[in-house]
Amino acid sequence: MIFYGEPVGEDEVIRRNMELAKRKDFTVADVDALPEEERAEIIDGQIFLFASPRTVHQRLLVRIWSKLDAHIAEKGGPCQAFVAPLDVYLNNDDRTRMEPDVFVICDPSKVHEDACYGAPDLVIEVISKSTKRRDYGLKVLKYRTAGVREYWIVDPYQKNVTVYWFEDESQNCQYAFDEEIAFHMYPELTICMNDLLGGNA
Repeated sequence: MIFYGEPVGEDEVIRRNMELAKRKDFTVADVDALPEEERAEIIDGQIFLFASPRTVHQRLLVRIWSKLDAHIAEKGGPCQAFVAPLDVYLNNDDRTRMEPDVFVICDPSKVHEDACYGAPDLVIEVISKSTKRRDYGLKVLKYRTAGVREYWIVDPYQKNVTVYWFEDESQNCQYAFDEEIAFHMYPELTICMNDLLGGNA
């Protein structure tokens, strides 16, 4: 429908996304019409293709999710941790469907068999070259206005983590990969990215 072919590198995905940016009238149906090998999300009617993730990206998101999931299970309660790929209909419409790397939802009514409907409480994005601009820009606005409470941007290239706490933005902060970072939602849980990578950064 839009682009066909084998998965391509990040530079080509960036080029394609620049072409797609000329239109902002796409819907979820257009994303669903893409070939199976094309991963994409749609934000306010604009489609963004994904490049295949790098190994550092996958190590980080799986290990962050694993720590969160174990902690949430130990605490009990209604919250659930999820890891990509899983669709999130952030605004419950057909113009925005996102795929956060790691996210936590504490309202069970938002969790359905096919996807999650509504804003997560916590979102963590591990950036890549092709997602960096929207992770630091558009997604900050989208997550804040949709009702996300806490948003982390993990940057394995600059080796830092930006933490947004939308309930009190005076507490927004940036951390290095060698620092212990506490979650605002779970202050008793800390994560050090270098420890998660185990020397494979």
